Amino acid sequence: MLRIIAGEWRGRKLQAPQGDTTRPTADRTRETLFSMLVSRLGSFEGLKVADLFAGSGALGLEALSRGAASAMFVEQDPAAVRAIRANIAALQAQDRCDVRASSVLSLGPVKEALDLVFLDPPYLTGAGAVAIEKLMRLGWIGPATWICLETAANEVPQVRTCDVDADRKVGKARITLLRAAG
Repeated sequence: MLRIIAGEWRGRKLQAPQGDTTRPTADRTRETLFSMLVSRLGSFEGLKVADLFAGSGALGLEALSRGAASAMFVEQDPAAVRAIRANIAALQAQDRCDVRASSVLSLGPVKEALDLVFLDPPYLTGAGAVAIEKLMRLGWIGPATWICLETAANEVPQVRTCDVDADRKVGKARITLLRAAG
């Protein structure tokens, strides 16, 4: 069972997509990730966030619960998109959310970089690094953007355009916080 960990919607349950095509981030992994982010950001107030390879949308919704201004969810699996939309509706957060039923790699250029980007791609595919490098070229990720990449615990992400700020193993997952290379 997924739930919101902290903030406005603390303890609220979230739907996970049916089937085994998505792997929701475990509560313990999310707690570790958000603890790492709080120590760096201080607050989520007013942040513009993206939850890519979104699955249930738990990462973006957690950021909204903690005060983020807006969240964009990108997911191509139809069951996951239905779960994201149901979770947003249950929290009455439609006015702060943008759901895109598409591949992360199909996103086009933007004028303004996001503050925080979550990526939870399928493990052992390298899709996160590919997406990060493309999103940097398209303007989604700028010098001030925090990037949170979840991979398998034994998968060491190789992102040429970023510097690693922190790297932690939590259960079966590895959380890597990245910043654009200066």
